Amino acid sequence: MNRTSRGFGLIELLIALALSLIVILGVAQIFIAAKNTYVSQSTAAGMQEDARFVLSKMIQEIRMVGMFGCLGTITDASSAGDFNASLLTPISWDNANLKLTLVTADVGGSGGVPTWTVVSDCRNTATAYTGLRTPASGQLAFPIRRLIYSFSNNQLLMGTGTGTPTQAVLINNVSAFGVSFGLASSATDTAASSYSSNPSDPARIRSVRLTLTLTDPNNRVRNQTFNVVAALRNRLQ
Repeated sequence: MNRTSRGFGLIELLIALALSLIVILGVAQIFIAAKNTYVSQSTAAGMQEDARFVLSKMIQEIRMVGMFGCLGTITDASSAGDFNASLLTPISWDNANLKLTLVTADVGGSGGVPTWTVVSDCRNTATAYTGLRTPASGQLAFPIRRLIYSFSNNQLLMGTGTGTPTQAVLINNVSAFGVSFGLASSATDTAASSYSSNPSDPARIRSVRLTLTLTDPNNRVRNQTFNVVAALRNRLQ
């Protein structure tokens, strides 16, 4: 046999197989690393999207806290006579039970049936009624909702209505939820000078700081904490 037409020997074949295996293992490691990176980034992006949805919703509602129409004096004609209490304290935080209560204007009626409706002619009279109320000619209706957010069993929940309404899950995989209030030095000041989770005078509240920490149940990414501050458009009196 001519020496130039000889094939591979056993040793050469084994070396080629070993090199091929090394290349295959390297490509597999690159693929696995790329997949893990993609999964981690997708998980983190999902957590950020969940936090953005919840916090943007709460910010919008907090900004409308204390907005009860065009007149400051409102007659309570609600069926249970429970509007006045919410009028005096439209925002509160139960630090022991981790519950945030908001009484807020529902602009546009997008929140379904309101808890109360304030009907006013914006000149002389304003009256609060339970549920939905149709204004008469020359009057305006302001839908008002009482919202309760609570944190329990790694879930953030929300309910609407008077008393202790039934709550639905808003977001899962929550490891921490906190609320603190930006307080003015007096009821007549407009700027917050300090923060407290248990304000003694609701009339001094000027802003709300929300802290939300989300966790990945599969431990693909670290816990992510989100902080936002929402200013109240309407000074509480």
